[in-house]
Amino acid sequence: MMKGEKSIGAWLLGGFLRLKGHLPLGYHRWWGRVLGRFFGGTLSYRKEVVITNLSRCFPEKSYDEIKAISKQFYVHFATVFTEMIWFGACRGEWGRKRLHNSHIVEITNTEELNRIYAGAKQMVILESHTGNWELIGGLKSYTYGVGMDLEPDAFSVVYQHVHNKVWDIVMADNRTAPVQDQDFQGYIAAEEVLRFVLSKRDRKYAFTFNTDQYPYYGNGSDIRFMGQDTRTVTAAAHLAVKMDMSVVYLRYKCRPEGGYSMTFVPISEHAGGEDPLEIMKKYYQLLEEDLKEQPWNYLWTHKRWK
Repeated sequence: MMKGEKSIGAWLLGGFLRLKGHLPLGYHRWWGRVLGRFFGGTLSYRKEVVITNLSRCFPEKSYDEIKAISKQFYVHFATVFTEMIWFGACRGEWGRKRLHNSHIVEITNTEELNRIYAGAKQMVILESHTGNWELIGGLKSYTYGVGMDLEPDAFSVVYQHVHNKVWDIVMADNRTAPVQDQDFQGYIAAEEVLRFVLSKRDRKYAFTFNTDQYPYYGNGSDIRFMGQDTRTVTAAAHLAVKMDMSVVYLRYKCRPEGGYSMTFVPISEHAGGEDPLEIMKKYYQLLEEDLKEQPWNYLWTHKRWK
């Protein structure tokens, strides 16, 4: 996990967010709706980027349909971050119970995840900016009826640094809130992941990669995604092939009543010897299916195509 001394700014911001996080989940979702309308309307935050992305990805839709999707997106976008604040207060036994009882996220097929994990040396979970990607650190609290075989200290979240140092520290603290009292060491910077994986090669680990960012430093390969030529990050797939890991796709949908469902879809149960690019093509095919079903459920403010 990323370590670092907290500045005064990080202490103040983190303390304020944690205090706010103790307010009810309904309060945060109400603010999500309010802020979503503000971001998309009054502020017009990256409005041109959002409309352009949606128009390119859904050319069959009318402009009125695109505007309606964008409004729904902004509410979802703001709610992701207000729920994140609530999540940051879910600490210790009390916090994990609060998180579990809220049903904010429900895993639909824990048995399938356990089955794949049992037969794997290690596992790569490929996720994207769908659902509420800021809540992945609470994975163990999202099972109901069937327990997850994955242990808290055998799960890691791979991240990219936030440019602002204060936010980088605060986000690290927030994203791992439910497991910090368990000495969670799995919050791993992308540039350190290979070393970390090699250090854990004798244990079963699950590594979660958010893989829909634009490739950094010119790395990546070209695929077709949402009807467009797209550069894709392939580091996670290369790692899975090299270490003969299992690869699963995290299908992360919004529920009509609020909250999210997680479904784990196998891509390759033994990736050794496979083509990493073919793994990523399967990932993007699954993601495209999800976006066509829930077009607002994505980070459309991201400049995915440059």
